[in-house]
Amino acid sequence: MRTSVPTGNVWGDIVGYSRAVRVGNVIWVSGTAAVGENGTALHAGDPAGQTRIIFERIEAALLKLNASLTDVVETCVYVTNMNHWEAVGRVHGEVFPKVRPASCMVEVSKLIAPELLVEISAVACVDPESKA
Repeated sequence: MRTSVPTGNVWGDIVGYSRAVRVGNVIWVSGTAAVGENGTALHAGDPAGQTRIIFERIEAALLKLNASLTDVVETCVYVTNMNHWEAVGRVHGEVFPKVRPASCMVEVSKLIAPELLVEISAVACVDPESKA
């Protein structure tokens, strides 16, 4: 059975994607950025602030699918400037102090809006008894 959570932003409908999709006990969370409902970047110039918003959104999507951040097994972090690695990494460490998912951080030339500094995707694996 497939269950999806909508993006809640303008790009979800335009591009045709979901914030998260659960099939069985695996949940894939799409690349998530700190974008307001009107498409503008939140916390412009603040990579740590953007990262916190992103994890709040990832957590909200997981909760809608009967999961939590403790179920995350992998994150992929995309930054537009690798000099932001420490600010972003510290927030990642605050979110996952014990779970410690597999992770990567990659510098990209740009994201969908120039004010966006960080985008994060995640994969979670939940107890098979947890139904969506």
